[in-house]
Amino acid sequence: MTQSTRVLIVGAGPTGLTAAIELARRGIMPVVIEKRKTASNLSRAVGILPNSMDILTPSGAAKAIRKEAVIIQSSVFHNQDKQVSSIKMNGLRGLNKRLYALPQDRTEYHLLKVFRELGGKVNYGAEFLSLSQSDNEVSVSILGKAFRFDYVIGADGVNSTVREALRIPYEGFDLPETWSIADVDAKVWRNPRSFSIFLLKDGNVAVTVPLDKERFRVVATSKDALAALPIPMIVEKIRRSGTFKVSIRQAKTYQLGRAFLAGDAAHCHSPVGGRGMNLGIADAAELAECIANGTTKNYTAIRHPLGKKAIQMSERMRKAVTTTSFTKRFILMRLLKLFARVPSLRRRFVANTLDL
Repeated sequence: MTQSTRVLIVGAGPTGLTAAIELARRGIMPVVIEKRKTASNLSRAVGILPNSMDILTPSGAAKAIRKEAVIIQSSVFHNQDKQVSSIKMNGLRGLNKRLYALPQDRTEYHLLKVFRELGGKVNYGAEFLSLSQSDNEVSVSILGKAFRFDYVIGADGVNSTVREALRIPYEGFDLPETWSIADVDAKVWRNPRSFSIFLLKDGNVAVTVPLDKERFRVVATSKDALAALPIPMIVEKIRRSGTFKVSIRQAKTYQLGRAFLAGDAAHCHSPVGGRGMNLGIADAAELAECIANGTTKNYTAIRHPLGKKAIQMSERMRKAVTTTSFTKRFILMRLLKLFARVPSLRRRFVANTLDL
């Protein structure tokens, strides 16, 4: 592939920006459009896994992220308000064998900065409307005007207009309960550099994640994240709060002709396990390499099974921590204590959590 290869990326989140960077590094400068008028200021995804840092290292994005992000020291599990297990997460050697936490808007900031340094730009306020394709190119309507590309990448989220235009089924189901989220400033908090997981009554769960020195993300499987916490959090400021529904879905295929899906446009699952953004970053890097190498026919075969595996893993974890079975909850508590005490089991837990 040469610079004459015309690639359109729809969506300038972490997935789209990663695809843009990896294409630009390979000599293909894509056109990136984003229907938002400005860059996002929402924290959304938080955890950055080692594989994502490996992908972002050659471009320099990982170095910038590492300087700002919080290194998660441990995963701390509670039964109601009582701590039952603390599992160290930073015992493996290597800068990229860490779990980093950074608000998604800051991750996007660093990715966008790298893309611009490579000579790229994001066209904000440009909305994808439709496409049609032949064997040789894709015709795309953007803001009512027609443009032609060799390839189109739909990195435009769960409600992907690219996926809808391709009529690719998004198979799966929606969870019935309403989840909630709050991003807050709090000067004092138990285990301020750890994931804190609170297993509550009736199968509910609340989780806190550090975003900065005195900033935290709170997520719960009920309608009020802060109220769900079994221990008080003294909140100085609420930056964002709200409710959301969780869908468990995967596109039947990640490609049709010369158009492709990546990130949430291709798959979505619960926040449990923290795979969503990381899976999208890996999709983007793989697809960029496929386009550069002329091996796009392999993309779905490579990425679809990995997406399915991540969804299955996330669902197993979600069902484990939200179980209402007394016996299963008792077994889970015993296992969590063993993970903390037995080095070999702790290493396995960390490796699985970090997707190593």
